[in-house]
Amino acid sequence: MTKFTTPTVRFAPSPTGRLHIGNIRTALYNWLFAQKQTGQFILRLDDTDRERSTDEYAVGIVEDLAWLGIVPDRTEKQSDRFAKYDAVADALRDKGLLYACYETSDEIDRRRKRLMARGLPPVYDRAALKLDDEDKAKFEAEGRRPHWRFLLPNFTDNAFDTRRTEVKFEDVMRGEQTVDLASMSDPVLIREDGSYLYTLPSVVDDIDMGVTHVIRGGDHITNTGAQIAIFEAVGGPVPQFGHHNLLQDASGEGLSKRSGALSISSLRQSGYEPMAVASLATLIGTGQPVEACADIQMLADVFDPEKVSRSNAKFSETDLDGLNDKLLRAMDYGQAEPRLRAIKADLGEDFWIAVRPNISRFEQANQWADIVEGRFDTLPVAPEDAEFLTLAGTLLPKEPWNDQVWPNWTSALKEKTGRKGRHLFMPLRKALTGQDHGPDMRQLMPVIGLPRTLHRLP
Repeated sequence: MTKFTTPTVRFAPSPTGRLHIGNIRTALYNWLFAQKQTGQFILRLDDTDRERSTDEYAVGIVEDLAWLGIVPDRTEKQSDRFAKYDAVADALRDKGLLYACYETSDEIDRRRKRLMARGLPPVYDRAALKLDDEDKAKFEAEGRRPHWRFLLPNFTDNAFDTRRTEVKFEDVMRGEQTVDLASMSDPVLIREDGSYLYTLPSVVDDIDMGVTHVIRGGDHITNTGAQIAIFEAVGGPVPQFGHHNLLQDASGEGLSKRSGALSISSLRQSGYEPMAVASLATLIGTGQPVEACADIQMLADVFDPEKVSRSNAKFSETDLDGLNDKLLRAMDYGQAEPRLRAIKADLGEDFWIAVRPNISRFEQANQWADIVEGRFDTLPVAPEDAEFLTLAGTLLPKEPWNDQVWPNWTSALKEKTGRKGRHLFMPLRKALTGQDHGPDMRQLMPVIGLPRTLHRLP
């Protein structure tokens, strides 16, 4: 295969559903690989499935990538390129490398089962190569339409006498890989209805768009052997390949766009930080620590494709929660301020510093803004606390307030009443916030201020 210097990669989702975390892992690996080497990232919408592809899903893919900080250098659509695929398919037919097959799905399935029952690999026997024009005309008269298979170069002179034919390639993530072309069926490139499976358009586009590296899931390793054969048959440079391990959900199940499992849109709607999602999707299942990276460039600096494990990895929302918390706790006011303004919760830097350790989603800052400004339901005062709270109001320090007002106030109350611990602190917290838990009152009380504090005490 050709060795390249500056990489051009592509992320090629089908717009037939919303992206899930497994898709995003592939997108991130391509993006980060390109970022580390000042390369190019192409978003290519593989929308050859005309029935299931929609503009809505295409827009959703762009939105999901942008949310994570991935902005393609260019965007392409396969639906604009059918004439190119038709021309390449015709050229392969002329070379005898693309041949018509008339078996139905049911007939192929029965053949596979018979082979497996005999303990043989379920490899297509190339029976269609024996059809003459009369046979084909008979099938056409029955209303059958052919699907088209690519003739793998796994023989010398006789296509029915296959031999072991090794395709070797150096995987970016797994080292040297070997695929035996004699162990697989000739791949179907065109369906009975004339529509293309992803394989041929993908090869044609990778050549035309100058793709140097194809980074994708480990379930494509065997396919890579056949695709390299197609690259060589079409006459284009063969890119370098990399196959990462796959993600599963917490129960060990695979992820699917159709099921909506861990979709990026659902994680966004749940309030997760994009870099929590990106950090976990990238680093889980590698030999690297799973840490919360503050931005995509930091993640690119950390990411090492050679450390990706071969074993599948489980993506857990519990792990995601932990990373999300760390990002919020480390977020400075400069980052938070425009977002606080957007949710009408910008009460200043001291407010953000006080509440950020106590929120698991950014939008929860709005709840604490309501509390600071007095928009909350007061809790009933226990009879034994009524007199205590009245006294507390008389012992409040004068303004200006800083982080010493709470310890000074509670110390004075402790000395006056003998209360301590929970009996001292809890009635005050409930009266001032309507909550029995929350931010450190040393930090929150100066934000609430003296007038509002007096208003909340008896």
